[in-house]
Amino acid sequence: MESLRGKLLISAGGVYDPNFRHTVVLIGEHGAEGALGVVLNRVLDATVKDAVPALSHLVPPGEPLFGGGPVQPNSPVLIAELARPDLADVHVFGSVGFLVGAVSSEIEPSILRAKVFAGYSGWGPGQLESEMDAGSWIVESAREDDVFTGDPGHLWRRVLERKGPKYRHLSRMPYDPSVN
Repeated sequence: MESLRGKLLISAGGVYDPNFRHTVVLIGEHGAEGALGVVLNRVLDATVKDAVPALSHLVPPGEPLFGGGPVQPNSPVLIAELARPDLADVHVFGSVGFLVGAVSSEIEPSILRAKVFAGYSGWGPGQLESEMDAGSWIVESAREDDVFTGDPGHLWRRVLERKGPKYRHLSRMPYDPSVN
């Protein structure tokens, strides 16, 4: 399978795992050793200032913390749009990359916008490929505005609608189909 780095994984209608139901995951790394990414549309009930004060100066005041996934939820993950993408620790696509650990003062001026995530999503060798074969994920190219959307609650629906008529019906599927 071709690398999915820089792609969005949109959970398909049959994904009922609460970690990934109605999620959009940005894949930052994908290879023979597995894959990792962050859930872009899970807003947590905490601000970056309250949860990770050391990173709060990199995001707008009052910026929420996002739940990046079930792996290491106590570890912050920073995604940034950079004026100099070559400064990213892990370049994902375009001007977007992951910054790992402390952000140096030489990188800070290059940060155009950033988001902080609690944890990440990870797959072992072959695991994501199996999920893809089972139809659990729909793939779409990522855009900077997907990563830094001001409306993360509607990202799943919006990205599915962008894919065209075939996916519009799915985009209207309620989170809990039993309430339909």
